[in-house]
Amino acid sequence: MTSSWYPQFTNLCDWYTHLLQKSPTRTIHIHVLGNTITANPKNVEYMLKTRFDNFPKGKNFSTILGDFLGKGIFNVDGDLWRFQRKMASLELRRNSIKSFAFDVMNNEIQNRLIPLLACVANNKDEIVLDLQDVFRRFSFDSICRFSFGLDPKCLELSLPISQFAISFDLASQLSAQRAMHVSPIVWKIKRFFNIGSERKLKKAIKLINILAQEVITQRRKLGFSNHNDLLSRFMQGDIVNETYLRDIVISFLLAGRDTVASASTSLFWLLAENPRVVERIREEANEVLGLNQELTSCEQLRELHYLQACVYESMRLYPPIQFDSKFCLDDDFLPDGTFVKKGTRVTYHPYAMGRMEELWGVDCLEFKPERWINKDGVFIDENPFKYPVFQAGVRVCLGKEMSIVELKSMTLSFLRRFQVELAHPSHHIPRFSPGLTASFRGGLPVFVREIN
Repeated sequence: MTSSWYPQFTNLCDWYTHLLQKSPTRTIHIHVLGNTITANPKNVEYMLKTRFDNFPKGKNFSTILGDFLGKGIFNVDGDLWRFQRKMASLELRRNSIKSFAFDVMNNEIQNRLIPLLACVANNKDEIVLDLQDVFRRFSFDSICRFSFGLDPKCLELSLPISQFAISFDLASQLSAQRAMHVSPIVWKIKRFFNIGSERKLKKAIKLINILAQEVITQRRKLGFSNHNDLLSRFMQGDIVNETYLRDIVISFLLAGRDTVASASTSLFWLLAENPRVVERIREEANEVLGLNQELTSCEQLRELHYLQACVYESMRLYPPIQFDSKFCLDDDFLPDGTFVKKGTRVTYHPYAMGRMEELWGVDCLEFKPERWINKDGVFIDENPFKYPVFQAGVRVCLGKEMSIVELKSMTLSFLRRFQVELAHPSHHIPRFSPGLTASFRGGLPVFVREIN
C-alpha cells in the first residue's frame, strides 16, 4: 500500500485526503485494511451521536493499544468508559481545578519557558532551537504538575529529558504502527516471539509501568488530602486498584501532553509562515491587556478572539489527532448511503475534513483565522461534526477548554516577547512521524529573537 501513495504525497493522510476529495460522498473503502473512511459531517454525526452505541472503539482497537493504554478512558467502551468519564468530568468542571490548572500553566510559562527562550535569544551565537522538543517538554511538565502534583523539570534544558517522556513517545509510536499492518497477525506474531518493534514496545511499556507506579507511590507518600492535582482527587475516591491507577496516569499524559505539544508545533509553524497574523495577535493583546501588561486571568483570555481563531484555524489544517476509528457492531447504513458491514472499521478523518472546499470554501488550504471571526470581531465556533478536532457528541473532549487556555496563554506570552523564524524555510507540507498524535519529522528548528 505504501508504494501506491509515497511518490506523489508527502504523508499517508494527504493520500487519504486526495481519495476522499475525489469521492462524491466523501467516503471511501480501503479493502486491504477493511476500513471505511469518511470526511462527511453527516456521517460523523451519525457515528458520534445518532448511532453512538453502534460505533464503539471496539475490541480490535482496544487490543492494538491495550498493552500501552490498558483500560484507560481512551481505550474502553461501555460502563468502564462511562465511569471514568463521569469522574473526570466532575473534577474538570470544578472552578478550583480550573484555577489550579491556570496557575500551573502560568508558572511554567513565566518561570521556565520565557527564561529559556530569553537565554536562547540572547546567546551571542545564533542557536537553532527545536520548538517541537520545547513544546513537548513544556506540556509534559505542565500535565505532570497539574495531574500528579509532581515536577519532572523537563523544560530545564540543563537536565536530561525524563525517561518517562522518552519511553512514552516510543510506546506511542510503536503502538500506532500496529494499526498500519495489513493484518494484526503480523504484530501478534512479533509480540509472541518478542522480536523487532514488539520487543522495543515491550521494553518501553515495562519502563512506563515502573515509572507510573513510582508516581502513584510518591503521591501516596506525600499525601493527597491537601493537594489539588487530579491524581490525588481520584485516589481519594473509590479507585484503589494499582493497575487501574496506572492506566489513569497514562491517559492523563496522552490527553494533556501529546495533543497540546502537537497543536503548539503546528500553530507556530503556521505563524512563522504568516507574519501578518502574528502582528494582529500582538495588536489584539495590546488592545485587551494594555501595552506590556501580563496575563492574569482566564477571563482576559476569553477577550482574545483573534488568538482563539488562530488556534482553531491551525487545528483545522493540522489536527493533533488526524483520524479516529470506531468499529461497527451491527450492519448499518451511513447517511450518505454507504453500507457498513458488521465488524468493519469506520474512520472519520478531521485532517481531510479541514481540506474540503464544500466545508471551508475554495481557500480551504490557506491559514486564514478570519474565517472564524464575525463582522463584530467575535470568534464564532463551528458545528463540531464539521470540525471534529475535539471529537463530538457523547465522546467530546473533556479537556477542550483547558487545552485552549494552555495554547492561548503560551502563544500570547511567547509572541509578545519574541520573534520566531524558521531555520529552514519551506512552504511544503510538513512530513509527519508515525504516532497516536501528529508530530513533525525532524522537529521544528527555528531561530528565536527578542523583540525590542
